[in-house]
Amino acid sequence: MASRPIVPQQGRGEAVLGGNMHQKKNIGAAADGRNRRALGDIGNLVPVRGIDSKAQGQVSRPMTRSFCAQLLANAQAAAAAENNKKIICANVNKVPGAGKKAAAAKVVQKKVIVKPKPKPDEVIEISPDTEEKEEENVKNNKQEKAVNGKKEGTTKKKVQAFTSVLTARSKAACGLANKPKEEIVDIDAADANNDLAGVEYVEDIYKFYKLAENESRTHNYMDSQPEINEKMRAILIDWLIDVHQKFDLSPETLYLTINIIDRFLSVKTVPRRELQLVGISATLMASKYEEIWPPEVNDLVCISDRAYTHEQVLVMEKTILAKLEWTLTVPTHYVFLARFIKASIPDKEMENMVYFLAELGIMHYETIMFCPSMVAASAVYAARCTLNKTPAWTDTLKLHTGFSEAQLKDCAGLLVFLHLRAAESKLQTVHRKYSNPQRGAVAVLPPAKSLLPPSLCQ
Repeated sequence: MASRPIVPQQGRGEAVLGGNMHQKKNIGAAADGRNRRALGDIGNLVPVRGIDSKAQGQVSRPMTRSFCAQLLANAQAAAAAENNKKIICANVNKVPGAGKKAAAAKVVQKKVIVKPKPKPDEVIEISPDTEEKEEENVKNNKQEKAVNGKKEGTTKKKVQAFTSVLTARSKAACGLANKPKEEIVDIDAADANNDLAGVEYVEDIYKFYKLAENESRTHNYMDSQPEINEKMRAILIDWLIDVHQKFDLSPETLYLTINIIDRFLSVKTVPRRELQLVGISATLMASKYEEIWPPEVNDLVCISDRAYTHEQVLVMEKTILAKLEWTLTVPTHYVFLARFIKASIPDKEMENMVYFLAELGIMHYETIMFCPSMVAASAVYAARCTLNKTPAWTDTLKLHTGFSEAQLKDCAGLLVFLHLRAAESKLQTVHRKYSNPQRGAVAVLPPAKSLLPPSLCQ
C-alpha cells in the first residue's frame, strides 16, 4: 500500500538564505496551506526545514509577528555583513536536542505576561499562530470576571427591607420570634426506683384505661327515670361528698361511688324514695373495694338518719352487683386526674384547684356527656387558666392526656361556669370543702372567665 509523501514546510518567521529562497518559500507556503493547521493541533509535531534543507525539530517560539519580522531583518543584515557566512546547524537526527539549542540561540524567546486581578503572578505563553485568539480570550475572561465580580458583590451584600425589619421587631415585641421548642418532661423519672409506681407499665396501663372507659361509660339516662331528675342527683352527690368527708374516705372511694350510681341508674328504674338507699349501698360497695377499714352497715344506717334498715342496705347491694355483673374495676375520673395532675408538674394549690373543679363537675349531670378522661383533662386545663399558669397547655400535658387545647374548650368552659355559680348555689358542700385554708381556699379564687362564652360572662 502506497503512502502519501510528506512535503516539509517552512516555519513561519524563519530566515531563509541562499539562491532558492523564492522556490523554498513557495513550497513552504503550499505545505503550510495543506498540513500546518491540521498537524499543528497534534502536539506541534510539524517538521521544520533549516537553511541546509535538513529537517529540524519543531521549536516552540513564543513570539509575536512584529518581533519575528525584526529577527528576519537582523538575520539578513548579519548574513550580508559576513559575506553570506553559513550558519552551521546541528543535525537534528544525529544529535538530539542540538537543533533546538541552535534555534534557541538565534531566536530569543519572549514571554507575554498577563496579570489578571485574582492571580497577578500567572504567566501565559502565546504561540504566534494563536496570539490573536489568546488576546480575545483574555479580553473575554476579563469581561466575564468583571461581570461575575459585580454579581458576587450584589449577592454578598443582602440589603434587608424595612418591612422585614419591622415585622421582626413586632414579633420580638410580642414574644413570637425564635421561640424555643418546648421539651417533653419525663414525669416518671423521679419514680424510677419506686417499685410500686410501675414505671415500666404505666403507659400501657393508661392506654388500656382509655379503651376501657368507653365500655363502662354511662350516657344520658334521665329520660328513662320517671321519678328522678338532674336536681335530685346533684342533691344526692352533694350529700355523699359530705359523708365521705365525715368518714375520712379516700378520693378513689368517692369517684367509684358516683360511677356505680350512674351505671346502676342507667340500667335500672329507681323510685324517688330509694334514691338515697342506692347512694348508701354504692358507698358501702366502693368502700369495701378501695378502703382498708370500710365503714360498717350500721354506720351508714345511722348517717342516713335511719331512713333505711340494715337488711334494705344489703338487699340493694346485691341488686346493684347483679345489675352491674360484679364489674367494679373500671377507670373512674380519679385515675385520670392522678396522672394528668402529675403531668402538669403541680404545686399544692394547683392540685387542690383541679380536685375542686373535678368534684364540681361530677356533681352536676351536665358533665356526663363527656368521658372521664376529658373531664379530668379539662379540670387541669381550667385550673391552670384560673391560676394563670403559662403556658396554659403544655406539650407534656398534650402527650399524656391525648387532648389538645382546642378539644378541651367546651368542657373546661362548663367547669369554669360551675365555678362561677358555686358561691351562689344551694349545694354548698364542695364550695365549703375547698374554701377551707387547709385546701388552699381555692374555691374563693376568681374563675377563669377567659374560657367562658361572652354570653355567660355577664
